[in-house]
Amino acid sequence: MALALLCSGQGSQHAGMFDLTGAAPAARDVFEYAALLLGEDPRSWIHNATDEQRCVNRTAQVLCVVQAVAAHAVLRPLLPRRLCVAGYSVGELASWAVAGLLPVHAVLDVAITRAQAMDAASSGDQGMLFVRGLSQAEIQALCQGRQAAVAIVNPGQAWVIGGRLADLTAIAVEAAAHGANRVAHVPVAVASHTFLLADAVAPVSDALHQAVPATARTAPGTRVFSGIDARVVLNVDEGLNKLARQIAEPIQWEQCLQACVEAGATAFLELGPGRALADMAASAFPRIPARSLDDFRTLQGVSDWLARLPD
Repeated sequence: MALALLCSGQGSQHAGMFDLTGAAPAARDVFEYAALLLGEDPRSWIHNATDEQRCVNRTAQVLCVVQAVAAHAVLRPLLPRRLCVAGYSVGELASWAVAGLLPVHAVLDVAITRAQAMDAASSGDQGMLFVRGLSQAEIQALCQGRQAAVAIVNPGQAWVIGGRLADLTAIAVEAAAHGANRVAHVPVAVASHTFLLADAVAPVSDALHQAVPATARTAPGTRVFSGIDARVVLNVDEGLNKLARQIAEPIQWEQCLQACVEAGATAFLELGPGRALADMAASAFPRIPARSLDDFRTLQGVSDWLARLPD
């Protein structure tokens, strides 16, 4: 079988996000290095932090990357040889470590650089908005003439828009009036994946090119996908450029899930935090099993689920 590993983005950080991996010896180095970057062990910090503290951009990006790389370190012996790897927003950065292209310490360093560059490029009055149930044309019309743009294209006419807070507030009101099924502000304080963060691309690109070893290759049997076009990363330099550009360009997540299926994925496993990506995969491909690490109480439960998957 081929398993698609989905690396989550910001928005679903929670107190128990490291419960399954925090005590695992295989993940010890990940947490110890993250503690150096954050000034406190994320395993203890996450339990004491408020929801607002967990959503601070710099901390949230590091936490999401830690979650993915720690989970992969623990699950590696259980995984099939054939893997597809895709990451949602900052999860795409983590996906490069999962696929073997970036060393774990390096990807955590770049997560810090990425967050700082995005904060510096933001004016401080930005955010993101989720809208479901409107067509692409309707969404584009709502953004027209405003400091706002589509940031992420999800399956089922589900869109994430990034922009100035005042414009997002106006879009939220108009989207509801146009019949949107759901409108909700996303707990992210920058206009990720839009033109408003164009100034953050160059410093992140520099950091990425310095971090990736000259001999970088994906692990045998592994395919990793670029978020802005859902293409398999075959050329590392080109892939790095796309990974940096996604800060200011929309993520084609619907296409990424489709690309995983076309590459032979017979199951999806979201590494978390949360299960938003697993839910989207299940909705888009109801015949393909889709779970999140957050669904399980024990690593043995994950192992049993993987063992039951069809070949």
